[in-house]
Amino acid sequence: MRQLLVRLAAVACVIAPCPIAGAAIHVADSPTGQDRPNIIFILADDLGWRDLGCYGGTKIRTPSIDRLAAEGIRFTQAYAGNAVCAPSRCCLMTGKHPGHAFVRNNREVQPEGQYPIPADTVTIAKLLKASGYATGAMGKWGLGPPGSDAAPTRQGFDLFFGYNCQRHAHNFYPTYLWRNDQRIELEGNDGGRTGKQYSHDLVEAEALQFIREHRSDPFFLYLPFTIPHLALQVPDDSLAEYVGKWDDPPYEGGKGYQPHPTPRAAYAAMVTRMDRSVGRIADLVRELGLDERTVILFSSDNGPAPLDVGGSDSKFFESAGSLRGLKGQLYEGGIRTPLIARWPGKIKPNTTTDLPTAFWDILPTLCELAAADTPNAIDGISVVPTLLGKGNQKRHEFLYWTRKGDAAHFRGQSKRTEVVF
Repeated sequence: MRQLLVRLAAVACVIAPCPIAGAAIHVADSPTGQDRPNIIFILADDLGWRDLGCYGGTKIRTPSIDRLAAEGIRFTQAYAGNAVCAPSRCCLMTGKHPGHAFVRNNREVQPEGQYPIPADTVTIAKLLKASGYATGAMGKWGLGPPGSDAAPTRQGFDLFFGYNCQRHAHNFYPTYLWRNDQRIELEGNDGGRTGKQYSHDLVEAEALQFIREHRSDPFFLYLPFTIPHLALQVPDDSLAEYVGKWDDPPYEGGKGYQPHPTPRAAYAAMVTRMDRSVGRIADLVRELGLDERTVILFSSDNGPAPLDVGGSDSKFFESAGSLRGLKGQLYEGGIRTPLIARWPGKIKPNTTTDLPTAFWDILPTLCELAAADTPNAIDGISVVPTLLGKGNQKRHEFLYWTRKGDAAHFRGQSKRTEVVF
């Protein structure tokens, strides 16, 4: 049984360099040239790993994600980059663990956006674009404000659609979204609890269109969905499936959070609606004849949220299983995530692995799949040998997290927390 060391000291622990952090990683059976796959990386927001049926969840229906797992590989010891959004996504985009990554918390800038990553940051999107991939991102960015050098279109994405700012993403009926640097006003929405245009559905439509437009290209599609992050909002056609299914005391809102009369039903309906989007994406890939040329990955940006942060009842849904901690806490429940990968003809169906892996492994993995250059100054290890069942899989000597406290999510932990597995 592995040991979990939680350090609550105010000083940084000494971190040994990753033993392969300077290496370009390739194995004999890695795809090259025209064999390079399209890559779709779907990232849920605050989804608990055990919310999914394929990880043992029983309350929420997730048939499309469960099918991905049945047709591919499921990681049972996968971890986010951090316990909250921005630092976790920074690790994902850069291949660096939290001790080396630039973003360490959810610090905001005004009037809109998060503290920006540097202009010269090496991101997955920049590397794949340089290797000939069309690149698109739809959903929530959170790594730099609109119009800055940290905006997605200046960090390697040809197209961005969605929320630039995490706080703006606290409503699924916003008055506007961003398409690249253009602000798109959404008629019929006033920023309240309901509206005419549900942002997740708009993001899904953009993603499907991107796949259609780039069916002849190698493409990288990054889908950081906002579901099931607060607010609890979902159209009635999804909500109806769960209303009345359980005792469901109202969530009163407050502290800037939207109330909801049936919060458990809303949370479950949001997850199932996201699952529907995953199914539609997979179905389109099949319809276009891209199935054997496309790898689809699915994960979540951190652990599930506590009840008083938006009304998600993670205890009721057992979203973190039996693990200690939730979002915002550097206990295992705050950083354990699902990780599923599907690639017909390449990844053996219905397989699982207990290989410990974290978000900083995504960059070298996708670079190897795309036959793109892997940068030297990273902490990640490619897991392609595990995905394909071929080659020698290197393993981490340790996994490391650190975070500066920036919100009330830090319950029972100091303002600076460090964790080593």
